[in-house]
Amino acid sequence: MTATLVGACRTGMVGSNVGVIAGIARHTRAKAPMEVIERAVVTLDGGITGDHRGVRKPGASGKRQVTLIERIDWDAAMAEVGHNIPWYERRCNLLVDGIDLPQVAGTRLRIGADVVLEVTRFTDPCERMEALAPGLFAALLPDWRGGSCTRVLAGGTIVLGDVIRIEEA
Repeated sequence: MTATLVGACRTGMVGSNVGVIAGIARHTRAKAPMEVIERAVVTLDGGITGDHRGVRKPGASGKRQVTLIERIDWDAAMAEVGHNIPWYERRCNLLVDGIDLPQVAGTRLRIGADVVLEVTRFTDPCERMEALAPGLFAALLPDWRGGSCTRVLAGGTIVLGDVIRIEEA
């Protein structure tokens, strides 16, 4: 357990509205392998720096700049398909632990002191999930188990162990 998570547990902060960043990943181009990193710069126009999905195209809304998945949901999907595939193979940017991500577009998430993300929609699984493990596509469909797409409202730097919390609207 990270020092940040231990501190959050001691103060009673971890719960359904507060958790921690347990993983960060990015990929430079479509179908490129995921790169797992410990720190990332998040920007309004680029999402996670170095991740091709986060770049906001001119005139676009940026509904899929940063994607998040709950560790508990990934673990449940893995148990359902009988595999133990690393979370980043889901191709999400952030693995979160100890928080129940909201399933409501417009909800804001704060990571650390500066970064604010807005939930835009469910991250639908793609055919690549079925190639990883038969049944994984279906295992990621219920209850937003495949994760959440977000747009960046405020940028900054995030690191493993940062606290993530749901902000009141």
